[in-house]
Amino acid sequence: MVLSVIVAFLLYSVLGKISLSLLHLFNFFSLVVIYFAIEKGEIYGACLGAFCGLIQDSFSISVFGVAGIAKTIMGFLAGYFSGKINVTPLKRSFFFILILNCVELLIWAGLYSFIFSVRVNTGGGLLFFQPLLTASLGATVFYQLRKKKNLILD
Repeated sequence: MVLSVIVAFLLYSVLGKISLSLLHLFNFFSLVVIYFAIEKGEIYGACLGAFCGLIQDSFSISVFGVAGIAKTIMGFLAGYFSGKINVTPLKRSFFFILILNCVELLIWAGLYSFIFSVRVNTGGGLLFFQPLLTASLGATVFYQLRKKKNLILD
């Protein structure tokens, strides 16, 4: 888990140095939270969501905690619903991650615009593609991780 957070931190840092626009397209911290929430449950997902959200907030110059709150809720929902439904098939995993990222983005944008009373910077509309691209990447990575895990267990 710690290694995953470090990798997400490094990816976020590197993409930020390459182009700030790339940060609008992928949310690596959300993938870490969703993966471990699925594996370990809603409480673990909520705690990891708060931690990863605060790390993500440290990259911004806005209010500290907005991403933390959004990721906490998203982590809890990911752990809760993954315990109720099977989210391991590739298509289901994609839609599960897509919905969770949309919910997180809506919570984040709502809190941000409420606190600042301004419009959210969407990076020229790139932010609207973030749930789709993050879900595509996440479903593929989760599928490969499950495949590798099953090979090791066999």
